[in-house]
Amino acid sequence: MRQKIQKTYATTPDAIERRWWVVDAQGMTLGRLASKLAPILSGKNKPYYAPNLDTGDYVIVINADKIHVTGNRLDQKKYYRYSGYAGGLYSMTLREMMTKFPTRAVKLAVKGMLPKGVLGREMIGKMKVYAGGDHPHEAQQPQVLEL
Repeated sequence: MRQKIQKTYATTPDAIERRWWVVDAQGMTLGRLASKLAPILSGKNKPYYAPNLDTGDYVIVINADKIHVTGNRLDQKKYYRYSGYAGGLYSMTLREMMTKFPTRAVKLAVKGMLPKGVLGREMIGKMKVYAGGDHPHEAQQPQVLEL
């Protein structure tokens, strides 16, 4: 009896190799940075990408407070939160967001480009964003990623 040969490669969770990357966001455009980081977090830059698995790498973004935004987006783009109570809708412009929570603007831009659901939440959890130039992840020996 002849043995069957598997012709299609299926990625398993054991085969996933995760790397750590550092990205300096100083002077970069917010949306363009997010569109470069989303495939790295989801693993689409790897040859063994699988849409049902989180095959992505860890990304550390530094200098998030020095991000660049084009046009009038600083005053026109709004972020909304809802508390769940009547009259509990809060809005904040991008300018206010960058002064109060500069890391949150970068995280939300990337989060919008990832899959929705459990897999997307897993992917966004691998992104660490810091407003300054320092980060506490030196032990992971991250490599600099040029975008």
